[in-house]
Amino acid sequence: MNINLKKATLIKRYKRFLADIILEDGIETTIHVANTGAMTGCATADDTVWYSTSDNKKRKYPYSWEITQTQNDHFICVNTLRANELVEEALTNKTINELRNYKNLRREVKYGDENSKIDFLLTDENDVETYIEVKSVTLLGNGPKSTQGYFPDAVTLRGQKHLRELMQMKQQGHRAILLFAVLHSGIESVMAAQHIDAKYAELLSQAMQQGVEVIAYKVSFDKAVSNIKMSLVEPLTVKLVENVTDEPKKRVKYIDSP
Repeated sequence: MNINLKKATLIKRYKRFLADIILEDGIETTIHVANTGAMTGCATADDTVWYSTSDNKKRKYPYSWEITQTQNDHFICVNTLRANELVEEALTNKTINELRNYKNLRREVKYGDENSKIDFLLTDENDVETYIEVKSVTLLGNGPKSTQGYFPDAVTLRGQKHLRELMQMKQQGHRAILLFAVLHSGIESVMAAQHIDAKYAELLSQAMQQGVEVIAYKVSFDKAVSNIKMSLVEPLTVKLVENVTDEPKKRVKYIDSP
């Protein structure tokens, strides 16, 4: 995925979908933020914002925040809409090892008892169905040397529902997969954020015990002058919740994570 981007400096993010930035020519303006999560560690004042520009004249805010370049030089794709696009591209290019053998791909298919839509439904040559739920991971653990990533970054009722739906699909004899799309260059492994959403961590453990597959793939960032190429190519380890030892034992109440 190639995106033409321009740079700016972050002033602050606010009201969920808005942020103020300083453009390279010194002008201050407001930008759209396609992320309902807490964006912890992804929105620090003076970070570099890489933004795209829409040619839709009806948009109030033509600029969209795509990537954060932190002061530690980490790259983070904060536009959660990109996660599914990156996964679909990887599925098409057969770069996800666990998901190479399929015949048909469908998006946003209704399923389950809780009125959900699966991100991707794959069917193989034998008509076996694989249900794939995608979650974007951008939360890096505490400490300057941490490489541990966590999901979610906020209490997520939607995420809990999706785990229940995946377990139901597995019980019905289908293949069910939770795919963590890791959109942070500094993350090297993924773990449920028990210190943020204990219920989600509990459900994830149940899902894994019942045979729901949990995999993680990390995005690579290839930066040119006004273009950043992103691709989901590197498999990462998903660790068990019980390994959490270095994170604060507190719950974070915030807007629901995607």
